[in-house]
Amino acid sequence: MGYLESIEGSRGEMVQMLRELIAIRSVEGEEAPGMPFGKGVSDAFAYMLNRGKRDGFTVENIDDFGGHIEFGGFTLDEEGDVISESEDVMGVLVHLDVVPEGNDWDYPPFGGEVADGKLYGRGAMDNKGPAVASYFAMKALKDAGFVPEKKVRLILGLDEETRWTGMDKYLRKAKAPSVGFAPDGDFPVIHGEKGIIIFELAKKIRKPMTDGLELRSLKGGNAANMVADFARAVVRDKQQAAYDRIKDEAAKYRGETGYKVNVKGVGKSFEITAKGVSAHGAKPEEGLNAISVLMDFLGRLSFAGEDVSDFISFYNECIGFGLNGAGMGCGFTDQPSGDLVFNVGMAEMAGEAAILTINIRYPVTFTEEAVYGAIAETVSSHGLGVVKLKHHRPIYFPKDAPLVEALMGVYRKHTGDASSEAIVIGGGTYARAADNLVAFGCVFPGDEDLNHKKNECIDIDKMVLMSKIFADAIRALSGPEA
Repeated sequence: MGYLESIEGSRGEMVQMLRELIAIRSVEGEEAPGMPFGKGVSDAFAYMLNRGKRDGFTVENIDDFGGHIEFGGFTLDEEGDVISESEDVMGVLVHLDVVPEGNDWDYPPFGGEVADGKLYGRGAMDNKGPAVASYFAMKALKDAGFVPEKKVRLILGLDEETRWTGMDKYLRKAKAPSVGFAPDGDFPVIHGEKGIIIFELAKKIRKPMTDGLELRSLKGGNAANMVADFARAVVRDKQQAAYDRIKDEAAKYRGETGYKVNVKGVGKSFEITAKGVSAHGAKPEEGLNAISVLMDFLGRLSFAGEDVSDFISFYNECIGFGLNGAGMGCGFTDQPSGDLVFNVGMAEMAGEAAILTINIRYPVTFTEEAVYGAIAETVSSHGLGVVKLKHHRPIYFPKDAPLVEALMGVYRKHTGDASSEAIVIGGGTYARAADNLVAFGCVFPGDEDLNHKKNECIDIDKMVLMSKIFADAIRALSGPEA
């Protein structure tokens, strides 16, 4: 049996492995001994390493911060005997951590349920499904007797959705791949990724000096790189009539906008909630930011505190529902990659500070310094502080780069799609972790991208197809000439 037929025959086993992996809630959690990213992530990592060892691969754990599953790295003579060993690495970089599940799923987010040919669960596409497809591509090649001249490694990242410290520490001890791909984006091939910045905007909030409506707390969002699907504010006023006015204003707001804003009493306070639609922070236009909905509604109310009023006004005037950063002064665009993307992933106000966590995807011809320089005037004029949290440089390959052309050829061979071209995305993948890597798969052209959204799922037929694509990609890139 050939390796492609072997992949087809492994369909049921692939589904079962993915179901077991999705059942592990690998959202980054509290650090513990031997578990730098929490128990869930550690359990998913152990699951993959144990599976690789069971199936005859070489596995390695780098201080619990990351690891790999490996085979090959040998040159054989005509009789099949080893004549040399290579330290050169062809890498397939995946991650086992997932973003929080969010709300309003039709299927249990960690149940791995199968319906209508699709397998549902957080991580089904981002990135456990592609990890399983990559694993079976390697297994089919190994079981068929293929011996790659480069070491082929399935590199397992553990905090891609948050800090990337795991991959950084892994690459300090393990040899970086000289070529490879990250199956964590779109087909056919991603030849560029926008730069990514995550930072906080913070404003000091003093207690109001006069009686009136007081904003006691505000919280929204689950992660910087997600569009917030829920936000909540708690307000208080000594005058009961103020609550009646808020109820009336909420009803009016719902009627005018169609947005889901609800109010209810909580003890002596009043809770205001807003519902949005979750989406990936790289594609906020596919969702609805509940933080923006809540701030828009709060802008209709009169608060006693000057700092609170200024903060709400700043948000609605400079951010609002805009997605390209123009209101903040950083509405950059370029020909290769299009507009800057601006997403407010989280908001929190408690005590003496209000904090917004911002996720920006900037065009490939710009720099981190240019973005911070562009927002400086707006930040200063509104009395805000900036706390820099994370930066990933953009990557860009011409469409005629050998790596891009090789992967395009594999994709077209298996799909017959001759019209789709290599693309640039706002998402960030492990392709940035080393030189000569690109993102390759896994959302097919025309398919809905459910990453970071409710009801995330993977089409089982397409998971099998992507495994076949990855097998031929590994063959193409694991020789000495790649």
